[in-house]
Amino acid sequence: MPATDDEIREKYLERAIRELNTLTRELQACEHCPRGNLMPVLGSGHPQADVFMIKHAPMSAEIEEGVAFYGRAGNALLKSLQRLHVDPMAIYGTNCLKFADGDEEESRPFLLRELHIVQPKLVVAMGEPAVAFLNAARFPLARELAPVEGELQELTPTIQGLVTPDIDESLDEQPAKTAFWNAFKVLGEWWSQTPPY
Repeated sequence: MPATDDEIREKYLERAIRELNTLTRELQACEHCPRGNLMPVLGSGHPQADVFMIKHAPMSAEIEEGVAFYGRAGNALLKSLQRLHVDPMAIYGTNCLKFADGDEEESRPFLLRELHIVQPKLVVAMGEPAVAFLNAARFPLARELAPVEGELQELTPTIQGLVTPDIDESLDEQPAKTAFWNAFKVLGEWWSQTPPY
């Protein structure tokens, strides 16, 4: 008897969870770990998210907790997603750099593996350093994202890209908040037109 769509989705989800758990163990076993503030900052969210959000470097709250988008940026992001009526369960967030003293060359393979595991429909790159990091990662079939904020771009034939200002730099000053919102709200428009699965 052939498998149903739900059974197939369940198998893919199980595989994604298993692969992200393996990635987590590898990050924790890196030569940088475990030494206090050099613990890795892990990605978080749904392992098969439609939306993959990246920012360049972890902030102190993220380093302390070991989780990307923990703290002020995560709270601001949740409020923005609610305002746009985007399901937060369809989001995966991570940092380009996985450690407080992040090394780009060491971190690139981890980001590439996260992208391969999650297989998103949209990548939101927050800030020019995140865009440059993603472009340098050379994801298969990827075109370089232009540093143009608030416009959907083709990243690969199956993944779109969206560039926004760095969320960490957009939390205090009103003009920076407005610039972030103006670019980020494109996600809401994209979400409303994207069918599930």
